[in-house]
Amino acid sequence: MIPETTLALAQQLWDYHHVNQHLQKSDCILVLGSHDLRVAERGAELYLQGWAPLLIMSGGLGRLTQEMWSEPEADKFAKIALEMGVPAEAILIENKSTNTGENILFTQQLLQKENLAPERFIVVQKPYMERRSFATFKKHWPEKELIVTSPQLSMQAYPTAEITLEEVIHIMVGDLQRIKVYPEKGFQIEQEIPKEVWEAFEKLVSLGFNSHLIGS
Repeated sequence: MIPETTLALAQQLWDYHHVNQHLQKSDCILVLGSHDLRVAERGAELYLQGWAPLLIMSGGLGRLTQEMWSEPEADKFAKIALEMGVPAEAILIENKSTNTGENILFTQQLLQKENLAPERFIVVQKPYMERRSFATFKKHWPEKELIVTSPQLSMQAYPTAEITLEEVIHIMVGDLQRIKVYPEKGFQIEQEIPKEVWEAFEKLVSLGFNSHLIGS
């Protein structure tokens, strides 16, 4: 059982990782690769609700999924969308990328190949990856309009048989570190981190939530 004081610290990170953007009609829905199939369901749901006429599934096998699956993330995601009623002609698949930066770069290449030039994107990712996805997309594709969303779940409701809440906290801590240091490496745009959020990060690290820190 995770103590309430630790959960309160984790909630600060969870809330910060959300960018809380409102949906707008767009040209394309881009679902970024993930171990979480609910991301694909969210993307398909948005297509079926009419938010955009094109659905791109992006993802090969990443650090987590290469140990879980033999089939690329994007292919699994596309099957889910088809089962939910998205027509095949509305789906594009990019199934070689292994991280968020490659999701975006390889999607750029795919769209060029298809002679498509969407201007406004709805990007779909896991809840605790919203801010990193926003920062990475804006670094690699600054001229495009961007709305980021995720499966509509609370922190307590998010864990599954595949990922525990403790593991989610480890990942959120690692992602916050990356939000701080990746701009220097040219991977993301700068994002302000409030003092209280960084203090919560440091407390969680001191409690042992460090398995996803860079170099771990």
